[in-house]
Amino acid sequence: MQFWRAIILILVLSVVGLTYEIAAGRVLAPFFGTSLITWTAVIATVLAGFSLGSALGGLIAEREPSVATRAVRQALIATGILMALSPTILGILYTAGARGTGGMFFSVVIAFFPASVLVSFPSPYLAKLAVQARPGREGSSLGLVLAAGSVGAIFGAILAGFVALPFAGSSLTFLMCGVAAFLCVPWIKNTAPVEPSTLVLGLFAIGLNLLNGSVCRYESGLSCIDVGRRGSEIALFSDRVRQAAERNTIGTASAPEDVLVLPYTQLIWSQLAQDLPTDAEVLFIGGGGYSLPSLLVSASPTVQADVVEIDPMITEVVKQNLPWAGTVIRENERLEIVHADGRMFINETPKQYDAAVMDAFSSNSVPAHLVTLETYQQLRNVVAGPVYVNLIDEPDGRLVQGTYAILNQVYPHVTAVTGTLSPRGYANIVLTASPSPLEPLDEMPDGYAVSSISDSRAFTDDRGWIGHR
Repeated sequence: MQFWRAIILILVLSVVGLTYEIAAGRVLAPFFGTSLITWTAVIATVLAGFSLGSALGGLIAEREPSVATRAVRQALIATGILMALSPTILGILYTAGARGTGGMFFSVVIAFFPASVLVSFPSPYLAKLAVQARPGREGSSLGLVLAAGSVGAIFGAILAGFVALPFAGSSLTFLMCGVAAFLCVPWIKNTAPVEPSTLVLGLFAIGLNLLNGSVCRYESGLSCIDVGRRGSEIALFSDRVRQAAERNTIGTASAPEDVLVLPYTQLIWSQLAQDLPTDAEVLFIGGGGYSLPSLLVSASPTVQADVVEIDPMITEVVKQNLPWAGTVIRENERLEIVHADGRMFINETPKQYDAAVMDAFSSNSVPAHLVTLETYQQLRNVVAGPVYVNLIDEPDGRLVQGTYAILNQVYPHVTAVTGTLSPRGYANIVLTASPSPLEPLDEMPDGYAVSSISDSRAFTDDRGWIGHR
């Protein structure tokens, strides 16, 4: 019985560890975005914690049984407390001023490293118990120990990505990880009972997590979504970055385009209205607030708009909270929504389009696989006319340079228009690429002007965009 108890505990702690690691990457997004940089920081930090915890646990496993079991139980209790409090710690650090790449790395280490050390701390002691429980069968016992760790990691990844984060949200996922660590404590046999004060402290930590609540109003496995209202304007936020906004013009005598709040949408709308025929079929990669495709099908009785949005939760939030776009989505059959990855849709669609709008974001940046030469080469096969690309970057930053280089390889005519700089030095930059020359706009939104982009290397599937630093 001691052997299988040790194996099961190793498996459970591996499940908890991997679930915690993936949840850490998800909860980091509302504060620091989602990119190769953030995921690298999370994975490196958590794995470093696992390594140190295993090394320290190995030293403790060599001590007297009573000392070792006491240390392991204390580590599990501390694990439960720290895992439950991880989102709260991250929020405190962000509120205190942690920003940029340095602040992100610091926050990841403080919020996630200690629990990562402690969750792996019991494993060497449990492995020792498993091997000692079957004298003469040390090889197979050690093999089952390693297998239990690997199987637990697999189940943890599946549990986090397919169940816990999509259905319970990140805060509750951290809470469940902490509770699971607590539940392991009674199975670590020791003659001394657990101190009541320690259990009270653990329950208090769990209570703090519950009081802290979710880090966002709506949460899916892909997005942390919020809605903000200011006067007649309603904004949609994803990972705390404003992704879309509309002006509630229902019941007013406003022009249809008055619904648009964000200047870059006003710019793209002017380009669409000028460049496309009235019966065009337009592909939108990225739904967001659905303001542009909704306006397009509302302004013309013959236009067809297909919108590819990866996150169904975004669509539901728009339906519930953005009255104008929500009404169009529900009532206009010429606005068709496909919930899929944009790259996969471009690769697989049999349809042909007259134009495309590339406006997909993950947090504050374009997903890397949607901004490669191969993506736009395939897009050229399914889109006969112009392509409009919205980016957020420095005026001549690495993202806009790499994307501009891509478009110059695929299209003979490419222009760039840059908007007003934010306090951080970023702006919306709209790139327009076309097989034939397009007439310049007579008028642009305030602060927008044609800009020049420096030569650079085009992003590819092999060497792509890594995200803002």
